[in-house]
Amino acid sequence: MSLRTVLSFITILLLSQQSFAQPKILADKIVGIVGDKIVLQSDIMNNLSDMQRQGITLPENAKCLSLEQALDIKALVLQAEKDSLPITDEDVEIDIDNRIREYVSQFGSKTELERVAQRTVYQIREDMRNPIRDQKLASAMRNKIVNDIRITPFEVKEYFNKLNADSLPYYESEVEIGQIIIYPEASRGAEEYAKEQLEGYKKQVESGRDIRTLANFYSDDPGAKQNSGEYEVNRTEKNYDRTWLSKAFTLKEGQVSNPFKTQFGYHIIQQVSRAGDDAVVRHILKIPQVTSIETDAVIKKMDSVRALLITNQIDFGTAVSKFSQDPDAKFTAGLMQSRMGGTYLTIDQLEKDVIPALQKLQPGEFSQPLAFENERGKKGVKIIYLKTRTAPHRENLTDDYSKIARAALEEKKENALETWFNEKLGNYYIKIDPEYADCEAMQKWIEAEKVHAILR
Repeated sequence: MSLRTVLSFITILLLSQQSFAQPKILADKIVGIVGDKIVLQSDIMNNLSDMQRQGITLPENAKCLSLEQALDIKALVLQAEKDSLPITDEDVEIDIDNRIREYVSQFGSKTELERVAQRTVYQIREDMRNPIRDQKLASAMRNKIVNDIRITPFEVKEYFNKLNADSLPYYESEVEIGQIIIYPEASRGAEEYAKEQLEGYKKQVESGRDIRTLANFYSDDPGAKQNSGEYEVNRTEKNYDRTWLSKAFTLKEGQVSNPFKTQFGYHIIQQVSRAGDDAVVRHILKIPQVTSIETDAVIKKMDSVRALLITNQIDFGTAVSKFSQDPDAKFTAGLMQSRMGGTYLTIDQLEKDVIPALQKLQPGEFSQPLAFENERGKKGVKIIYLKTRTAPHRENLTDDYSKIARAALEEKKENALETWFNEKLGNYYIKIDPEYADCEAMQKWIEAEKVHAILR
């Protein structure tokens, strides 16, 4: 059993909540016991069915691996409960709320979610509660075991030297890129025109016209073509603009707001229905048009920023903090990140407008200001900073130290977790169904069961 295995099973536990219409196991039985925790045959079979529905290829010993991983989780949960790790009911409820919102977004509405799940949202929430609690407890216990583990440069080199040179990965060229973004502001006239348009739409809705029809034709929200401007929202959600969300919950059912401004443009909102912190709303977005006059003014400002950078009067991090209007910049220091959270990107992971500018840059250089338009149709100007560029190469300590160090640290944590299991298994009552007696993956559990039986 490895830390990576435990992590993958925790992910599977959560993913299993997405495959709602699970086949029922008619003849169920207990196949594993750790302390007072049990694993059912249906748990194993449903997990495997979920993985298959997600397109995961199962190994021949999938049942054995699934039971081993389930028991690992149970042991971590037992110890977390014994150590009274601080997982509260509120923590669990927050996770459940977030997951329900993800599902509603995935399926389009609560009604569709309930139709696919063949259960009410209340029932889905109840089904989630114990798995999510176990996931949080297991994660907390795992973190307690490995959080203080560190890696030294000597250990990194030792780890790398043990690797098979013929199996070292080959990396394509990668880059680390930063960007400073400023969004031109539309003229007052353009803003007034957007508000006048929304005032007209508001009057039409109040006269009986369906706001969804207007959203389909006139909204600048890219999602309007799919959802006609309708959203199911929760007051506590963090993915929505706070001004927009607050406005949605100040309205009465059927009421249409006056035009108001957010970071995205101007809106009107109609509240369709509300139940506590949940609401269904419809909206129309109008983005005031930015002309070449406003864009050119920002390009001129960005020329000045670039001059400060290339003459070393200001460093890139300070420039990002002072000038950039990218909402993610405060979390990334202006560096673009991959989906996995790293800062090294391959060419195919870059936006198309960035690639031509990069071809003209050497590491440490800054591009000329580039006008662009984001996926929401918002116009902006950016400066690209090429921090590093690697040539295509076989993995080595010089170019890939940080990657190798992460892998070495991961192995060290896996070893620590393995040691922890070996020390703790003898403390728990363990019972394994004979059906799994020949499973190689289950041997540590089967041996622990024998030892525990002798000691009794």
